[in-house]
Amino acid sequence: MNNRKAKTLMIQGTGSDVGKSLLVAALCRIYRNRGLSVAPFKAQNMALNSFVTPDGLEIGRAQALQAAAARLEPAVEMNPVLIKPHGYMKSQIVVMGRPWKDLEAADYYRTKERLWSHVRESLDSLTSRYDLVICEGAGSPAEINLKESEIVNMAVARYLEAPVLLAADIDRGGVFASLYGTVELMDEDEKALIKGFLINKFRGDVALLEPGLKMLEDLTGGRKTLGVIPWMPDPGLAQEDSVFVEKNRHFGGGPVDIVIIGLPRMSNYDDFDALLLEDGIGIRIIDRPRDIGNPSAVIIPGSKTTAADLAWMRETGIEREILALAEKGTAVAGICGGYQMLGDSISDPLGLEGDKDHISGMGLLPAETVLTPDKKTVRAQGRPASGRAFLRNLSEAVSGYEIHMGVTELKKGALPLFICDTGEKDGAISENGKIWGTYFHGVFNEPGFRRKWLESIGWTPSGEPRSLNDVQEEHLDRLARIVEENCSMDLIDGIIGL
Repeated sequence: MNNRKAKTLMIQGTGSDVGKSLLVAALCRIYRNRGLSVAPFKAQNMALNSFVTPDGLEIGRAQALQAAAARLEPAVEMNPVLIKPHGYMKSQIVVMGRPWKDLEAADYYRTKERLWSHVRESLDSLTSRYDLVICEGAGSPAEINLKESEIVNMAVARYLEAPVLLAADIDRGGVFASLYGTVELMDEDEKALIKGFLINKFRGDVALLEPGLKMLEDLTGGRKTLGVIPWMPDPGLAQEDSVFVEKNRHFGGGPVDIVIIGLPRMSNYDDFDALLLEDGIGIRIIDRPRDIGNPSAVIIPGSKTTAADLAWMRETGIEREILALAEKGTAVAGICGGYQMLGDSISDPLGLEGDKDHISGMGLLPAETVLTPDKKTVRAQGRPASGRAFLRNLSEAVSGYEIHMGVTELKKGALPLFICDTGEKDGAISENGKIWGTYFHGVFNEPGFRRKWLESIGWTPSGEPRSLNDVQEEHLDRLARIVEENCSMDLIDGIIGL
């Protein structure tokens, strides 16, 4: 029997990309700053942006950020179910940090009882160990066609008897209709749990909004809007929802132009956030060959289905453009799946990504990859394996984390990129140092490797070198301050029972 001590609060939303993840992160930091032990929680995530816990388990990136906001190491109980789409209506289901099975959407919804047991056990664990557990919903609780099978919204709120704050994005329009309509579609016991509203991404004078807030309160039985959070052009924190990348294709700006290939199943796109810590860097995410242009460098990111995304690059003509740029001396880098694509071949003898297949790679690095059923999920650290090109005089360690299926072997005479602290070799680099690949997600997070590579593609150093983790802390404090200043925290405290 659960020995529950924690108070609870849940942030649900009127839809995806309304800011639930960052609101939970802000609240985690606010209450941690007050001296409470706080843990984040999301029962089920659908995302290709994931993270590795210290014990080598895989969870959603948003819960890792929220854990950092609570000044905790991330733990698998914070996100027991992770759904990673990799084909039409098909996803890999990660349960308690380990791949469970691949399922089509209809089959997934028949697994509710099994998955719910992990959700319940994770909640019981967190609520017995922390003062406050702040839960995040997914999408909208008003998806009435999915209500019987959902395990992430009102199912969690009912289990915990947690008060719910319903968040909406006013920047997309229709905020009053979306809030009122969501409440009206709830069952009576669910309505009783909704204690108030948070309006996010507001631009303008709050005084002009106040008549509508009063009308909304009257229409919803006295539920108050507890916060109107201003629109923040750049929260500076990792975004997990793929909607973010679909809506945003250009970042930063300056003379150094870096192209990221917008693969159909791109994963861990937050790998490139750290590049924007430097002045003069522009990033473009492209998915058409005519948009590549003549960049300073091309990066092929991670992918949930490496062979299929390589085939897509071939079909679209993007691969041809990259090879032509590499021939001219443009720098090309690959991370995780992108590293696999840069090699000579990718074999899938067990058909893990679909049909059994063996396809030629891009041939830019002398390496061969065989996809294997065991997923490697570890944190990693290493040092440059050679003094080639931009790696010369780089003494700082490079750290990151690995999430991949497949083993990559270098051919005779090939140059590895890093030597890990375990003694293993990681990645590869060409003789001239222009082409390289690695399995390390987060390879740019520390300034040493990042700045050396940027200098090699024409960047002029300026400003103080900064770690992404240090900058993330500054942004979390800023986010918490803005949310706290624009919310009725005394009313939220009362709703929680503090």
